[in-house]
Amino acid sequence: MIEDVSSPRLILRHLDADFLESCLRGDTDAAAARLGSRPAEGWMVETALMAMRLADMAEDPAYAPWSVRALLRRDDLAMVGHINFHTRPGHPYLNGYGDVELGYAVYPEFRRQGYAREALLAMAGWAASGGAAKLVLSIEPGNLPSQRLAAQLGFAKVGQVRDDDGCEDVLTADWPLPGAFV
Repeated sequence: MIEDVSSPRLILRHLDADFLESCLRGDTDAAAARLGSRPAEGWMVETALMAMRLADMAEDPAYAPWSVRALLRRDDLAMVGHINFHTRPGHPYLNGYGDVELGYAVYPEFRRQGYAREALLAMAGWAASGGAAKLVLSIEPGNLPSQRLAAQLGFAKVGQVRDDDGCEDVLTADWPLPGAFV
């Protein structure tokens, strides 16, 4: 079992293959038993992400600790979002921009409460403890809340890419990030 990552208000719990398979089957009871909490409705529609991370872990078992984690609120274990590294550190797709790329989502009813900031800081610290100190975010230019958060955390735009999702700004920052739990 992969250890949880903790922050003041969140538990960042790894979503293992059994959990992802349960979700893909629509078996929320089995998924809840694995997670220790009911999966959020927002999570249950993310089948493409579930399938991708399941395939990534099957292809490279060492990727598992870097894979997707639920953002569980400590006080009631509500799943408020998810966070993950796209690969293990040093993947060639990063083109030298950094060691590892983070992606995250906070579900609409939980936004503007600081959960994204807290999860990013916790996972950045976890990554730095594993030797990955230069972080990458790719954010759609029109996603102003995420752009503002990245700027507040010291991320700077170093490029732009176009992928299946459209155009994204590539931003990087070195650990420790401002406001980090160190």
